[in-house]
Amino acid sequence: MNARALVAWNVRRIRVDRGIPQEQLAYDAGIDRSYLGGIEQQKKNPSIDLLDRIARTLGIHLSELFAEPAKGAAPPKPMSRGRKPPRRCRNRT
Repeated sequence: MNARALVAWNVRRIRVDRGIPQEQLAYDAGIDRSYLGGIEQQKKNPSIDLLDRIARTLGIHLSELFAEPAKGAAPPKPMSRGRKPPRRCRNRT
């Protein structure tokens, strides 16, 4: 896995594990949400300074963004879309 793929994998994994929406992480790190999306999709090549800012915002060491995933690990799943929690079904009687 190349460095860009590692960064994409780990940013998304950590962000989703912590329940942080892309918009919130981007805002807290001082970058545009679409740029953060580009990083997670391996379309953008962020500077080391930006990676450092993202790592500090996530509260991790920069090296964690380059950690190799465990062999056979499933790719990180995106968070559910939308801003509202899922609706619960009501039992109609």
